[in-house]
Amino acid sequence: MEKTITNIVDNTSKTLSIQVSLNGLSFCTLNSEQEITAIEEENFGLQLNPEQVLDRVKNIFTHHPTLKENFESIEVIYQNDLYTLIPKPLFNEDYAKEYLKYNIKVFENDFIAHDMLNQHDIVTVYVPYTNINNFFFDNFGSFTYKHTATVLVDTLLSQEKNSDTTTVFAHMNKKSFDLIIISKGKLILGNTFTFETKEDFLYYLMFTTEQVNLNPEEFLLQFLGNITKNDDCYLIAHKYIRNINFGNHSEKLKISSEIQPFEPQQHFVLLSHF
Repeated sequence: MEKTITNIVDNTSKTLSIQVSLNGLSFCTLNSEQEITAIEEENFGLQLNPEQVLDRVKNIFTHHPTLKENFESIEVIYQNDLYTLIPKPLFNEDYAKEYLKYNIKVFENDFIAHDMLNQHDIVTVYVPYTNINNFFFDNFGSFTYKHTATVLVDTLLSQEKNSDTTTVFAHMNKKSFDLIIISKGKLILGNTFTFETKEDFLYYLMFTTEQVNLNPEEFLLQFLGNITKNDDCYLIAHKYIRNINFGNHSEKLKISSEIQPFEPQQHFVLLSHF
């Protein structure tokens, strides 16, 4: 059942976007003028299990005033490595669990979801956190959810559709990074790696690009997400890869003057799907 909520207080229709991982939660609110009115991040400090994450989510929603507002629409984005990307012509919903079992350990009672990227003929098959879905359903009645990989692949393929070069995108999180490789507008690879040290990060980056025959002297590495030029991962990558830059969120969005400034590559997923 679809449920529409209107903010009567300021007569503004607001959208709430939430990104959830085992390491933290971030969210932003958007008004009808395409202006970001709030953006926040809560770092859990360590990787929790889904039950512990749910406790943190409940606590955040109980005590954060912004999340007590009325929202016309709510979207939840799950950040985890429990996914795979399938060409749409090969996808059969009846075999969704079969696609995943080659990449991750799938349990009998796992709920399998999928996102269609119709424009690119790709399907993201993944395991969402059903306990958190249930919380949002109980509290809001109507919301949508998707996987981080869906947002990244959809956004970056659209961005690179007319490109004749190869770009390696590293979307950085607290203890993991999403690696997306696009060459001449085509998706070459999409995967997520967990790491503890900058050397771990460099190993996964260099090994993976080598496997798809990319030369670190030639391809462009573009950083997205939770990283700046002072970050150890940026500094070590800069020693081995010639061409590096930072991405940018959607330029059509306006940022409220009340929001503390942040780097253009930060909060990339939250801001890209609007």
